[in-house]
Amino acid sequence: MAKTGQASGASSLDSIMTALPREKRGPPPVEKWNPPFCGDLDMRIAADGTWFYQKTPIGRPGLVQLFASVLKREGDKYYLVTPVEKVGLVVDEAPFLAVELKVEQGATGQVLKFRTNVEDWVECGPDHRLRFEPEATGGLKPFLHVRRDLWAKVIRTLFYDLVELGEERDVDGKAMFGVASNGEFFAMADADAVREFV
Repeated sequence: MAKTGQASGASSLDSIMTALPREKRGPPPVEKWNPPFCGDLDMRIAADGTWFYQKTPIGRPGLVQLFASVLKREGDKYYLVTPVEKVGLVVDEAPFLAVELKVEQGATGQVLKFRTNVEDWVECGPDHRLRFEPEATGGLKPFLHVRRDLWAKVIRTLFYDLVELGEERDVDGKAMFGVASNGEFFAMADADAVREFV
């Protein structure tokens, strides 16, 4: 297998699938794996969350979930990692989408729980933060930290739900509009300007 450039297509994909554990016990500890880089796959995660292999959508949800479990980010680059090899892939915007929201009450008040497009449930809070990035059009794009420096883009309908749950709080002497979860407050924008973003 090539050490640089393009990985050897299907053989590399097959070797990744073969090297992965089949039992579901949570995401594998890819942060502990440091295998050699074996080139780039013709694989891409589109902005709408669709995974493509050789420009064809991967239609099997279980296979996408398997690949998602061994996704690793190093700087601005993304890789699929096993104990024995590492191959690159392209991520257009974020590797995951947050597609469902449950609002519950916990010991610290409101708790936001998100389901991703690869069927992970993520409880927003100190370890899984929300961030809001400005869009070129003047709006905001919300992202949720999932794991290992991997983020999910929150779909637009859920963003509107977050706005409905939002409140105004003082942050370092400034009135900010944001949303709370697990005792943490995630600021979206200046309170007096929030309507510009929704």
